[in-house]
Amino acid sequence: MPFPRASKALARFTVLDLTRVRAGPTCVRQLADWGANVIKIEAPPQVEAQMTGPREGPDFQNLHRNKRSITLNLKAPAGLAAFKRMIKKADVVVENFRPDVKKRLGIDYKTLARINPRLVFASISGFGQSGPYAVRPGFDQIAQGMGGLMSITGLPGQGPVRAGIPVADLSAGLLAALGILVALLEREKSGKGQAVETSLLQAQIFMLDFQAARFLVKGEVAPQAGNNHPTSIPTGVFKTRDGYINVAAPGQKMWQRLCRAAKAEALLQKADYRDEAARSQNRDALTADLEAYLASRTSAEWVECFNQAGVPCGPIYAIDEVFADPQVRHLGMAQSVTRRDKSKMRLLGQAVSLSRTPSRLAARPPDLGEHTDAVLKEFGFSKRDIAALRKAGAV
Repeated sequence: MPFPRASKALARFTVLDLTRVRAGPTCVRQLADWGANVIKIEAPPQVEAQMTGPREGPDFQNLHRNKRSITLNLKAPAGLAAFKRMIKKADVVVENFRPDVKKRLGIDYKTLARINPRLVFASISGFGQSGPYAVRPGFDQIAQGMGGLMSITGLPGQGPVRAGIPVADLSAGLLAALGILVALLEREKSGKGQAVETSLLQAQIFMLDFQAARFLVKGEVAPQAGNNHPTSIPTGVFKTRDGYINVAAPGQKMWQRLCRAAKAEALLQKADYRDEAARSQNRDALTADLEAYLASRTSAEWVECFNQAGVPCGPIYAIDEVFADPQVRHLGMAQSVTRRDKSKMRLLGQAVSLSRTPSRLAARPPDLGEHTDAVLKEFGFSKRDIAALRKAGAV
């Protein structure tokens, strides 16, 4: 039975996935979810422990759906030769080794491009492929700190705070996938592949976005602002009778709309809140005054009230509440895939939709080496070739 594809969109591309941990697998997951023929190349169990966490755990299952797995020992001459043979038919290689590792293995871009000049070779590292930190091991939280995110996250004076998700890992993976798609588009005109590079540090700095622009353009170094938006006021977290909600009411018209919806017209008469500059200067007092009005009703009541009034607002959910929300259910952010034992497992769906070639969870994450023989056969390896690789300990 042919392997089910998640979409038709990228079905013509073959991707060799050498990635581990999170940033690299995030990148390749994007390609797999849009139908690319993704082959996850893993070391045989006798060679090294897999750096992916428990294979049946939520993290691995989330990152590796819609892929096939083969085992190949790139440290063995026969395994390396087999990999280079596969390169001839591949469109993309994605790796997140430290820069020195792939050169030592002989699988760097220059080497592989001589075998297949059309190859798109994507590298994700902690700090970049060159420079004084190139050989340092990278980790998401290290990049969050060096990339400035931890200095602006958390309450004022609290000290540095990491984000609750691996922002650097995830954004590096998404940016690498974008770079790969750009390179594949360019290849249609030039006929040539190229190297695509990003790092956790670059991705994290890129994700600073307007906070970085505040410094680069105006020299402003943003401090911690807690739940308050640093420039749009009042925008932040506000206490209600039974919890908290987010409210975003920047600008004079939205501020007026908020006060009227909350029956807080008296705040419109206070000189301390007369315009955006005044509200910024007195934002702590404004929050306290506004929360005095919000204490009269529940979060759900205020969310309904403000939305009817056209004031942007929303509840603050725990993770289980996120997936119970009717809009989230409508968007299909949780999708089911069938396990080997025929039971169902829910995983995250894609966050973008295409009308003609949508993405789906077509296949469960693979067992280690589950597709080794089938994949090698597709790449032209005979039964005798595969047997020789097994005898050599290369698969």
